[in-house]
Amino acid sequence: MLISPYADGVIALMVGYLFGSIPFGVILTRAAGTQDLRSIGSGNIGATNVLRTGRKGLAAATLLGDALKGTVAVIIAGYYAGPSAAMLAALGAFLGHLFPVWLKFKGGKGVAVYIGVLIGLFWPAAVVFCAIWVTTAFVSRYSSLSALVASVVTPIFLWWLGQPVLASLFAVLTLLLFYMHRENIKRLRAGTEGRIGKKT
Repeated sequence: MLISPYADGVIALMVGYLFGSIPFGVILTRAAGTQDLRSIGSGNIGATNVLRTGRKGLAAATLLGDALKGTVAVIIAGYYAGPSAAMLAALGAFLGHLFPVWLKFKGGKGVAVYIGVLIGLFWPAAVVFCAIWVTTAFVSRYSSLSALVASVVTPIFLWWLGQPVLASLFAVLTLLLFYMHRENIKRLRAGTEGRIGKKT
């Protein structure tokens, strides 16, 4: 324990936020010399929009970076201050990605970070999330729908495995993820949502 349970929690939340707010999509595409990621496709800073640049390697690197920043934040907080701090770091990392201070609080939609913090907190649930995502994506070709379906199943799966505290945390993250995908949901209902691999 660093100082006190309260202080540890605050520090974990802040550290998680700082890790989560690193905009790998923007950094990597800028370093590669592509146009501003926020000016193409959906304007999102995540891997799905990076894929619309036609640079699959950059998209994969963005996905990996966004996931790992969540995992690293959770592992560091858990190592120094225990499981409760790790969960607060997970929340902080997720909020940091959605609302990064460096980009005027306009960030990504959180799917990769959701996976990353799952890996750090309870990796079997991350496997389930990815399996559901891949299956739904293969059938529908919608990245957003795949994330929404997988995120709904995740807290249910955690609860089923006897992890009620984690289930509650990921229920909150799922609600936030749905909020960030509200425009995608509208387009899915209207039949105008872009499919995986489609350039816009």
